[in-house]
Formats: sequence, C-alpha cells, structure tokens
Amino acid sequence: MTYNNDNVEMRIPRLGVNIDHVATLRNARGGIHPDPVDAALLAIENGADGITAHLREDRRHITDDDLQRLQILCLEKNIPLNMEMAAVEEMAEIALALKPHAVCIVPENREERTTEGGLDVVGIHNSLVPIITQLSENNSRISLFIEANPKQIEASASVNADIVEFHTGAYAHALDDGNTLLANTILKQLQDGAKQASELGLEVHYGHGLTYENVEAIAAIPEAMELNIGHFIIGEALFTGLPAALLRMRTHMAAARGILL
Repeated sequence: MTYNNDNVEMRIPRLGVNIDHVATLRNARGGIHPDPVDAALLAIENGADGITAHLREDRRHITDDDLQRLQILCLEKNIPLNMEMAAVEEMAEIALALKPHAVCIVPENREERTTEGGLDVVGIHNSLVPIITQLSENNSRISLFIEANPKQIEASASVNADIVEFHTGAYAHALDDGNTLLANTILKQLQDGAKQASELGLEVHYGHGLTYENVEAIAAIPEAMELNIGHFIIGEALFTGLPAALLRMRTHMAAARGILL
C-alpha cells in the first residue's frame, strides 16, 4: 500500500500525530468525549501524514476499541497507522490481528507518566527477534524507539527492524533547563545516529518532547524522514485549535528545510 504525501516531494519530514492524550482527557471523566478518532480525522484533514497511538498494557489512554476504529479510519483515508506497543505477547497478538501499517516497539513502565528513554535492544535482543519476525511477516513495518547510541543502532539493524525512532526527550529537557551545552551535545548524537542508521539501511524518525521552539534543529537533520509529535500538539490545540497547531508545526518543520508553506 502506498500513502499520499504532499510534503514538497518528501523534502519535509512527514508529521505523525500522536492522539493518545485526547484519550487521556476523555478517560479523566469517563464516557465517550472527546473521541480520539475524531481528533485523528481532524488531524488527517489538516495535514497529518500519519496517526500514532500507543496501546499501553494498563490502557491508561488508548483502548482496544479506539485502536480498531483508528485502523478503520486510516485505511479509509489511505493514511498510515503507527501502533506503539511494548514487546510483550499480548500486544504482539493484538498487532498481528490489527495489521497496522507500522508497529513501534517502545519501553514501558507502569509507574511512568509517559515513555521515558529508549528501548534496550541490546539487552532484549533475543526476545525481540521472534516478535519482530512475526510482525514483519504480517506486513507491518517495524520501528524501534531507541536512544541515539551506536550499539543500540547496530542492534536494531541486527534484529531486522525497518526504522529507528530516536528519543528526543533528553534534548528537549536540556533546552527547557537552559543547558545549551548539553543540548548541543545531544543534538550531535542525534545527528550522528541518523547517519549511522541510514548507512545500516534503517529509516530515521524522531519523537518525544518536540515543540515549536525545538523542532527545527531536529527537522533539519537530512536523514529525518518522520517526526512523531503528540502531547505538545494536543496541548496547543486547547488554545488555538488542532488545525492551527498542525499548520504551525508543519511550518516550522518546513522552515528547517528552507521551505515556506
């Protein structure tokens, strides 16, 4: 299956929109509003190149029903669904039945507020291989959410992943703390990691903590093919509306590549 992308002949990274926290807001009170599927449709209609949703083991935001409806929507709109999941049998079985365009395997800790840090591909290599093999044979592209660490990148290639999504949270936090020196060091690691991954045949994505203020340095990395952004966009949408938030984010991403939208 091919997907439409109007990003000026792919010179701008794709924007995947994570709609988890629309579900977080719904679940805070219960009921059916706001519906993350409605948010996904609005995002698609306003420039999202893909939809990302994390089905956590504790179901704290996205539910199984949400995921099923998102897959139906994305197939109807010819837009890729990226299912984030932990490397556990329950989630693998759900992904095998759902057949999403992509599966991003992430670390998961029940005590965390959100995904923090990258997957230890080196440490769980043997348990990852059968899951990745099954999902790949089921025609889902496999992404691993990792730090830009040379050993983790090498391990990601060795388990036959298609994509690495580099964790940008530490970069974002360093900038938030005003630690420019640390931020520049991490940015260099993200840039070097992209080169290494690309040389190994891995597609390069980035995600976590990206905002209007910090996204351009990441979007400017030549190997960056996709950015997955959720919490910040959904938060900004509370004030400006989702279409305006998406347009502003896409405008920053385009500016990073010297393109005016």
